[in-house]
Amino acid sequence: MKYSIIDALRVKPFAYLMSAELFTQLGANIFNFYLILVVFSLTSSNIAVAGIVLSFTIPAILFGVPAGVYVDRWEKKRVLFLSNFIRAFLLIFLAFFHQNLLIIFVISFLIAVLTQFFIPAESPIIPLIVPQKLLLSANALFGLGIYGSMLIAFILSGPIIILFGQVKTLLLLACMFFASCFFLWLMMVPTRTSKNHKGVGKVTKAMVEEIRDVVRLLSNTKEVHHSLFLLALSQVLILLIASLAPGYATSVLKVTVESFPILFIAPAACGVFIGAISVSLLQKVKRDKIITIGLFLSGAAMLILPYGSRIAAKDVIITINQYLPLFLNVTIHHIVTLLAFLLGFSNAFVFVPSNTILQEKTSDEVRGKVYGVLNTIVGIFSLLPLIIAGWLSDVLGVAAVIVGIGITLLGLGIFRVIFKV
Repeated sequence: MKYSIIDALRVKPFAYLMSAELFTQLGANIFNFYLILVVFSLTSSNIAVAGIVLSFTIPAILFGVPAGVYVDRWEKKRVLFLSNFIRAFLLIFLAFFHQNLLIIFVISFLIAVLTQFFIPAESPIIPLIVPQKLLLSANALFGLGIYGSMLIAFILSGPIIILFGQVKTLLLLACMFFASCFFLWLMMVPTRTSKNHKGVGKVTKAMVEEIRDVVRLLSNTKEVHHSLFLLALSQVLILLIASLAPGYATSVLKVTVESFPILFIAPAACGVFIGAISVSLLQKVKRDKIITIGLFLSGAAMLILPYGSRIAAKDVIITINQYLPLFLNVTIHHIVTLLAFLLGFSNAFVFVPSNTILQEKTSDEVRGKVYGVLNTIVGIFSLLPLIIAGWLSDVLGVAAVIVGIGITLLGLGIFRVIFKV
């Protein structure tokens, strides 16, 4: 029997979790775009933008795994609540120092540290509140919530910052985190007794041993380490696009940074929405095949992305435009919009099945640590690419970097087909 995402949403604790997730992701991702926009406006440098992106990815390297160890021993609902509560107050503090570049970097870093505790608690809590038969549908909706709200946040971020200004924007984001806390407070999570709930001192002593156990699990379970890699890849791709967005908007599309979200992120959000729903309906299709299709589509879209103007200048497009009303003429913006939709669609094809496999193959006792490892992998995987991408964008141009990313994704898809992984 097939179960839809509506069936999962009827589970009241999961509905509260999704409501909390919506406000959390909107607040967090509007803040991320706020950081990118403010830093780019202050420095006009792609390297500086890459630096601010690194400020909220480096904490994953330093704290991802230890945070996962602690979260497995703590009540996950409480971790989610406190993480958002503290993030709200940090945003209020930043409102008083919003033009100080050093404080911007410091607050970004601290909020990212709190995020390392939030992430190992959010996904692992799903199997605790959702029946296993609804797990794929719940993860499809969860993926839609994360990436959909992420992309919607980028759509709203420009208009919100322009409309409210920097100070009021930060206060609005703080209110979003407080709203998330309210829904988390409403969420009821079944109490489970576990030998893992120990004091901080005992956790610290056992941390190295537990990390070894997780590494052993990852190395011995093919499905787990493959899913972990793919989840990391999907998140790193988003970070790379975010760091390249200002340069791509100004140098390739010739539009302002503030208008880029409406042109690119809106169709990508629609793509994630359609992609997540499609995955939830493909329960009879092998998840490996869905993931491979997602990689090929992502690679193709990234490869074509910098050449929208050349496609728009092709004779066939010019001929078509001659027979169309002016407002329907195919331009580079239309082509980029289509490719953005494809990127969002394909990312859902990678994220949803990978996240479901990871939850099915891990127990509640280690799931938080596994997601902590995921945060660390994302941080490590993104560190060098972000630095290199920022530098190469200033030296070779944004287009060349995007093409390189596309070739890498296509190569990974070909590798999976040849070696059947």
